[in-house]
Amino acid sequence: MHTVRVWDLPTRLFHWALVGCVIGLVVTANVGGNWMNWHLRLGYTVLSLLLFRLVWGFVGGRWSRFSSFIYGPATVLAYLRGDGRPEHRVGHSPLGMLSVLALLCILLAQVGTGLIADDEIAYTGPLVRFVSGETISQASSYHKNVGKFIVIGLVVLHLLAIAFYKVVKKDNLVGPMVSGDKTVVVPVPSARDTAGSRIVALVVFGLCAAAVYGLVSLGHLNG
Repeated sequence: MHTVRVWDLPTRLFHWALVGCVIGLVVTANVGGNWMNWHLRLGYTVLSLLLFRLVWGFVGGRWSRFSSFIYGPATVLAYLRGDGRPEHRVGHSPLGMLSVLALLCILLAQVGTGLIADDEIAYTGPLVRFVSGETISQASSYHKNVGKFIVIGLVVLHLLAIAFYKVVKKDNLVGPMVSGDKTVVVPVPSARDTAGSRIVALVVFGLCAAAVYGLVSLGHLNG
């Protein structure tokens, strides 16, 4: 057996920060009122986190990079038939890939529509003045009535998958996302997780947050 660093610290912080923000978004959306101010702030934070993850998928630790877990249809089908490879049990499996990509895309769609949504009560997205009334209506409807439930559904499926891997496959997915390390049966390279890489991650996140701040600020210029 071999113990390797699978998830670098930036990836782990991203994961748990995203979990906290999504929970906060669901709660604040249902409470409404003045809590919608926090709903906006959490939405901006989620967008910053998602942009960071997209960049980190190219420059992050080995097992956080998209190149380590983007699989073709043949590999996914083989995995579903039980013909998986040992490295599939290290980082994201082919099914894990589908879950990650689905969550990233759906959350981007949810945050994106939130930027141009208007519930005409307590919430107005910062970029509504750049789109037509029809687009605002469609975005608002998706954000409130469709996207929210898709996000909740994907989160539930994600939790069920974690439970399935724990109980059936005897593969603990949560532990490595806390400690960063995982015990595997084959020798594989560890993810880079040094002080230097963590500083790079901090700079990347800072730039992503600045980009989101700039985007949101556009809606207030000459508004």
